[in-house]
Amino acid sequence: MTASLTARYFKADGKAGNERALPVDPFDGVVNEASIHAAVKAHLANQRQGTASAKNRAAVRGGGRKPWRQKGTGRARVGTIRSPIWRGGGIVFPPIPRSFREALPKKVRRLARRSAFNARASEGRVIVLEDLSMTEPKTRQLVKLLEKLGLDEQKVLILTAAHRPALYLSARNVPNLQVRPFGGESAYDVLWADSVIIEESALAPGARASDASAAPKVSEEGDDA
Repeated sequence: MTASLTARYFKADGKAGNERALPVDPFDGVVNEASIHAAVKAHLANQRQGTASAKNRAAVRGGGRKPWRQKGTGRARVGTIRSPIWRGGGIVFPPIPRSFREALPKKVRRLARRSAFNARASEGRVIVLEDLSMTEPKTRQLVKLLEKLGLDEQKVLILTAAHRPALYLSARNVPNLQVRPFGGESAYDVLWADSVIIEESALAPGARASDASAAPKVSEEGDDA
């Protein structure tokens, strides 16, 4: 049986408290590298637009007539001026519009998410914060909090217990900072961040049971649903 993982704990004002034990769900201590690889690969593939396009020799306009006779000119034989070796000719293996989308089974997505959390927690990069509610958008207040936590120069993922419009508006102009409702993050989001901040109430058993229905759905494969 794996030992329980712990995380640093901070008050809402940034003052440090005692370490807190993380719940077994999703912090069970198991890191499945294969599922993480599959999730990251699918996420990056799903970001590709697949709109690159070029013409092969058949699609290039013109070149239907043989430029000169086959023999007797002293020059190399040529059948069309749209040959790939000619300037203005077609491309040998041109890119064509296609979909790079990769689908992952739901169990693999969930395993990758848990594995990403466990990887960050085992490295001491998970922080539990007492409260993340804000009455109004204040970017300066949020930046000062990150400075108190020593995270002002890191990529940070903030996971809230509920939808926090004021917090989201405060964070949208801060570089390398993302805000998600707990349960709406993907494995890639967790791995992208150097540190993960989780609101304390989001780890309560009742909150974890309902986070799937309360949080906006974000595909683990990298596309917003």
